[in-house]
Amino acid sequence: MTDTSRRRFLQVLAGASAAGAAMQFPLQAFADPPNGSDEFFLFIHAAGAWDVMLGLDPRNERRGLIEPPNTDVLDITALDRWNDVALDGDTRSFELVRPTGSNITFGPAIGELGNFYDRVTVVNGLAVNTVSHPDGTVFAATGRHLSGGRAPESSIDTLLGNEFGRDKLFPVVSMNFPSWFVGANLDRRAMPLRTGSVDTVGRSLSRSNLNTYDADRDAVTALLSREATELAARQQFPEVFNGMGLQYEGLRRMLASNLRSVFDGTALAAMYPTLVPTAAGARYRFFQTGAVNAAFAVEAMKRNVVRCVSFSMGSFDTHNTNYRNQAMLQQELFAVIARLIRTLDSTPHPTITTDRLSEHTHILVVSEFCRTPQINLSGGRDHYPNGSALVVSPAFRSNFVYGSSDPDQLLPRPSGMFTDGMRAIAPPDLLATMLGAFGVDPRRYMRDGEVVRALLRA
Repeated sequence: MTDTSRRRFLQVLAGASAAGAAMQFPLQAFADPPNGSDEFFLFIHAAGAWDVMLGLDPRNERRGLIEPPNTDVLDITALDRWNDVALDGDTRSFELVRPTGSNITFGPAIGELGNFYDRVTVVNGLAVNTVSHPDGTVFAATGRHLSGGRAPESSIDTLLGNEFGRDKLFPVVSMNFPSWFVGANLDRRAMPLRTGSVDTVGRSLSRSNLNTYDADRDAVTALLSREATELAARQQFPEVFNGMGLQYEGLRRMLASNLRSVFDGTALAAMYPTLVPTAAGARYRFFQTGAVNAAFAVEAMKRNVVRCVSFSMGSFDTHNTNYRNQAMLQQELFAVIARLIRTLDSTPHPTITTDRLSEHTHILVVSEFCRTPQINLSGGRDHYPNGSALVVSPAFRSNFVYGSSDPDQLLPRPSGMFTDGMRAIAPPDLLATMLGAFGVDPRRYMRDGEVVRALLRA
């Protein structure tokens, strides 16, 4: 079949099938994405449940059930901000960290992120209402508990990708983050690209030149893209063909040699040596991969090919003597965030030449819950239904703490008046606030959650 006859055949076939397909099942309309959308989003899951007493909600005294982090169970040799405070006998706890000018009190695991107190929003006393890792993970990312082993709503990265990323080559890239795409009111272009690592995607983009070369593959995908666009122009219901055209055009850009380095961990480390230190003795002990994911986020945003990047870092699930590592795990996590802020400060925005990426990048760090106030018989801590979250966003009030846990048991206590009365803030409220900060009505997507105006800049 010649190229011309093949195209005519497809046009006739399409005209007959598109209307029928539209009658068989509802199609989500591929509406144009919002114009002037210049924001980027980064979501990090501190997997395994962090010990908030060491970082965001510090406690350094015995009170009620609290057994504070101390030198009997912690290895403090590599902690930057540990200063001794005597508990009793030879046991030592830490001095609270409150940098000059800070409204936030941190624990010693905050490390170098404490230098950016004026950029940080802390949410304490999150009512997570679960101590199950799968359930808490989904609840933190979607605002709903698991239903039959599945999330009943989409995750926050998918929702913002649907609102602001449909014109991007990659609306959402997710590395081991609890990303979910649920519901008929979502554009299929916003479905997250889920992968274990950026290198996995990079390897899938590699092509052998044994039978074809880059120019050949580019010509084929260009032809397919043009055909899809031409067919869409002749349809009463052009959504499917427009979608295919976008996919083929996206494939062309993905296979272009200038994009492959974005999905190459080695190349990213070379491009961002301060974010991903590789010199002898300078590597992260736990989170080299997390730093590479952060470097990917910066490079992909700088090239304007992504809207949301989400990834997990962990595990913080320290039930036994590996609790000695908990403080260093947190310090490395916070170091990645601090260096990410510094990198965003020095990176130009791709479309607003007068601005830096940090002026339009919004970071949310969550965990599924926290750890018990008591140290168990194995020298670790178990699961506890309280939580903290960290936000670094120009849309949120900075150098600010919202919510709290009670003094005796580290359980959430009421933080404000909601439509259902005085209660503690919960994950759906935090996610709804993230949507509301950018003019998105949470009720378009979420059953639960209210926008907490106190968290947002006036």
